[in-house]
Amino acid sequence: MTDAAEIVADLTLEEKASLTSGLNFWFTEPVARAGIPSIMLTDGPHGVRKQTGGGDHLGLGDAVPATCFPPAVALGGTFDPALLERVGVALGTEARAEQVAILLGPGINIKRSPLCGRNFEHLSEDPLLSGVLGAALVRGLQSQGVGASLKHYAANNQETDRMRVSADIDPRPMREIYLRGFQRVVEDARPWTVMCSYNRINGVYASENRWLLTEVLRDEWGFDGLVVSDWGAVADRVAALSAGLDLEMPSTGGRTDAEIVAAVRAGTLDESVLDTAARRIVDLVRRAVAGAQPDATYDADAHHALAREAAAASVVLLRNEHGLLPLAPDTKVAVIGELARTPRYQGAGSSRINPTRLDNALDEIRALATVEVPFAAGYGADGSASPELTAEATAAAVAADTVLLFLGVPAELESEGFDRDDLELPASQLDLLDAVVAANPNTAVVLSNGGVVRLSGFAERVPAIVEGWLLGQAGGGGLADVLYGVVNPSARLAETVPVRLEDTAAYGNFPGEHGHVRYGEGLHVGYRWYDARQLEVSYPFGFGLSYTTFDYSDAAVTTDGGLAVTVTVTNTGDRDGSEVVQVYIGLPGSAVARAPRELKGFAKVHLAVGESRTVRVPVRRSDLAYWDTRVDAWVVEGGTYTVEVGASSRDIRATCTVDVAGDEVRLPLSLDSSIGEVLADPVAAGLVLEAFASLTGGGAAPPLDESVLKMAESMPLSRMVGFLGDKFDRDKLQQLIDAANAPR
Repeated sequence: MTDAAEIVADLTLEEKASLTSGLNFWFTEPVARAGIPSIMLTDGPHGVRKQTGGGDHLGLGDAVPATCFPPAVALGGTFDPALLERVGVALGTEARAEQVAILLGPGINIKRSPLCGRNFEHLSEDPLLSGVLGAALVRGLQSQGVGASLKHYAANNQETDRMRVSADIDPRPMREIYLRGFQRVVEDARPWTVMCSYNRINGVYASENRWLLTEVLRDEWGFDGLVVSDWGAVADRVAALSAGLDLEMPSTGGRTDAEIVAAVRAGTLDESVLDTAARRIVDLVRRAVAGAQPDATYDADAHHALAREAAAASVVLLRNEHGLLPLAPDTKVAVIGELARTPRYQGAGSSRINPTRLDNALDEIRALATVEVPFAAGYGADGSASPELTAEATAAAVAADTVLLFLGVPAELESEGFDRDDLELPASQLDLLDAVVAANPNTAVVLSNGGVVRLSGFAERVPAIVEGWLLGQAGGGGLADVLYGVVNPSARLAETVPVRLEDTAAYGNFPGEHGHVRYGEGLHVGYRWYDARQLEVSYPFGFGLSYTTFDYSDAAVTTDGGLAVTVTVTNTGDRDGSEVVQVYIGLPGSAVARAPRELKGFAKVHLAVGESRTVRVPVRRSDLAYWDTRVDAWVVEGGTYTVEVGASSRDIRATCTVDVAGDEVRLPLSLDSSIGEVLADPVAAGLVLEAFASLTGGGAAPPLDESVLKMAESMPLSRMVGFLGDKFDRDKLQQLIDAANAPR
């Protein structure tokens, strides 16, 4: 077979340029005479949004029916890579059946602020969890011969001014928080494509950022796929091509193709840069053609069943006083809230899927109950309430033993394209809650929302809270399964629920001003922020209840290149269930700023009643590293690490310590190096002490007073000249430095 480079070599300049932009909204440009067909890219990430019209990207046009799986906000809480890989397989199967070559997803951007209007499309506030789950989705999808498009690379953490705003981020948080998840997916799952984001990063558009697209993505991480723009993200096509952006989408009607041709002919763009991009596009097209199956089909019923399984696995039980849940089939229940009948099951915008079918919680609850289940809307489909609706709801509540009250954030308040104003549920719904709880205290609140909502106003007044997120087309069935105990809840919070908006890390630095947003919280994002400041939270990262209980024992940690953490987990309750074992690691006394603890590994284990199992959680050595700005590299700091094993970031069940050998970091010394830096280098310290001894008449150097040494640690070597006079001049200092810097 002719390789891609040979095919590109036979193309005209104009043909090569045409390959680097779209034919229309969703298809790449073909070159028929060279046997290069057009392939289709389409929106995901939790379903196949193949539009039947010309395409609009805003979710307004008609799309073919496809399974709407739970969005990322829900799937992130499963902590279950195996389940997400199965969902990825199903997505790939449906994409292949629709002749889609690339599904645009998953989205793994960090949930920097709970106000981000697109948080429903992203997995977590933690880069390790996002990376592990994102890699699972990519593996599953690409196993079906369909490519993933990992997005949005990078630092796309808000919708406000998203097409222009500059995310101004220091090097350590950039690497350790905002790029780390992308790095894991690229290195572990090898996505076919990576999609650049709209925003600027430290003043440079992501689409034109050579450091981001070439130096980091390709040179450091070894990415060998294709970089595609977010739709309409390219401001300067020639600059973007030079930076490493291969494919601009959608079509610009040939305008930017002509710009590329003109730049090559003018000598301002090397044609080899265009050749490289064209070759990557040819490689992608051939890969897609190889995976295509014109007669492919999928089992819609089986996928709906998987969607229901995933939905149930995504439900987080936040509160369950006195065992109010699960419900017995004969419990006298009243269902209140229009969201139970008219579900909000996905977010608004480009990811909106046309579902193959749609369950609602009310019907599914009635299917599981053996008694009549009355319903009261409480509020209208538009969120509005009235005295009549409230009266109907309270009457239903009084007549029931238990109330299931469905509340949530309306679609018009959170969507792609804009950010939320607050973390509040609608006032009308909170008024309804007050009335219902007054009528019947045995009320379980069931939430539907794409981002966290403030619960501190009512959490202590209701015995049960079920976080239902947005659960996809089978979410009604998944919720019913959890409420009635058909499924034991096992999801955990992938993002912290704060007491109030003002406690959040980005508060005051979100969404920025005058085209810039300063990431002033640095490394302390999500639970890292709350833990570092010992702030109260409503529910911590990693939290989630079960209908059973689990005991942890015999925790231990060993080194095996990285770390291997083991713990015995026992199901001590009366129901089979699944526990998420979480491993957090910290380094007390670190030489650099760190959060008290960071998630470095997790494992989900299913245990029958009374069953015990030893769970092993590996931690990669690379995940212990921090980004050392002195050498622009990942460095593992040596020391005694604290290893905490728990059921959440604030429910630590066992603590171990382990000594980890650090990486050698040798910094060239200079006259500007401090005395402390010199004394930290064994060779340099010996030379300086030897020289100091010679100044005092030879023999061993006298011991240095600790207080004097501490005061002098920050003094540059060059300043010693003024203190030592002519006994120790700059030439002597430079000789010491040269000796210390010599190869060892």
